[in-house]
Amino acid sequence: MKTAAVYVGAAIAEIAGCFAFWGWLRLGKPVWWLLPGLLSLVGFAYLLTFVETDAAGRAYATYGGIYIVASLFWLWAIESMRPDRWDVAGASLCLIGAAVILWGPRG
Repeated sequence: MKTAAVYVGAAIAEIAGCFAFWGWLRLGKPVWWLLPGLLSLVGFAYLLTFVETDAAGRAYATYGGIYIVASLFWLWAIESMRPDRWDVAGASLCLIGAAVILWGPRG
């Protein structure tokens, strides 16, 4: 359960940090948006160090699936655009892949 919470927290932090840059460059938001964006990205990187796995690359690969799902939630909740069936199907495949990477039997 701790790993899931870390991944969700990291995804929120990364998406919020990246959105701050998006807002500044693409939406005309003020430059001060960059400061909380940078802090959020630092928090994202810090949180991923708490994933319970023996290899950073495996933690990052698994995180990719979580990030995709969180991005689609952001699309819906923050940008008011409902994910379509292809978004949901693709995210489901990514979550399955993430689960195989994280919990697959290792010999």
